[in-house]
This record gives sequence, structure tokens and C-alpha cells, in this order.
Amino acid sequence: MKKQQTEQLIKIAQALADAMGYTLVEAAFEKEHAGVYLRIYLDKAGGISLDDCEKYHMSIMEKVKNFDYDYLEVCSPGIDRPIKTEWDAQRAKGQTVEVKLYKAHNGSKTMHGRFLDLNEAGYHIDIAGEETVIPKADVAMCRMTFTEEELNQLLEKNI
Repeated sequence: MKKQQTEQLIKIAQALADAMGYTLVEAAFEKEHAGVYLRIYLDKAGGISLDDCEKYHMSIMEKVKNFDYDYLEVCSPGIDRPIKTEWDAQRAKGQTVEVKLYKAHNGSKTMHGRFLDLNEAGYHIDIAGEETVIPKADVAMCRMTFTEEELNQLLEKNI
């Protein structure tokens, strides 16, 4: 039932995102202490704005009223979004990433390197010039990391 509900949600969210000129990054039901959140992550060329999120939120409210959730959130995926979808992987290619593992690999639970790809085999990371493939099941979290200078450059581009 839950998978079917999520698939139906994605169809609705995708159709509306396409109609409004946005990219649907992810739509999911996430259970938290306060209740069930229906979270929809959007993006667009040049970045998604708060006004964009608000317009989408107002447009989708009626379309998702029959789903079982407590809170509806429409938001940007954020610069530090974990890499878990094809969209995330395309955005992260060539970037420096931090990978946190469930159990130590070569004595460490954290690795840093250049992101190469994400596929069925797992996360492909260039660590010190050598490609390492880490199975998805071993990865607690993988996300891009930025130096202060890189963050400042990103801020300048978006202002």
C-alpha cells in the first residue's frame, strides 16, 4: 500500500512540476517524531526560490489532500543534500564528497574523494587517484563537501 501511494504521489508531483517548469527531485512520505511529512523537493535552472516553493505548495495542496500525512513541505534539495538519486549523482559528478559508512573500511568510517558515479554496483569515488566502489548497503550517507571559498563562489553566482 505505501509503495503504491508513493508511486501515485510521484506521478501527481511530477505532472505539476513539469507544468510549472520545475524539476521534481524527490517526493516522499517521511515518518518523524512529530508525524508523517509529505516532502517534495524541487529545483530549476538557476535554483529554486522560496516563492517557487510557495506557488507549488499552493498548487499541490488540493491534489494531495486524500493522502495520509500530517505536514506538507515543499523545498529546495539544498546544497548538502545526500546523494541518493540519479539527479543527485548527476549534480555531484566531479565534486568532492564525504562518504560515511556503517562500518569501518580500511580503518575508517569516513572517506573523502571525488564523486564519479552512482549505479547498481554502488558509489564510485576517486580516492587519491584510485577508483573505489562502495556498495550502497555499506553507505550511511554520501554528500558533497565544500571549502569556504567554494561556498562563497556559489553564493556570488546565485545572488
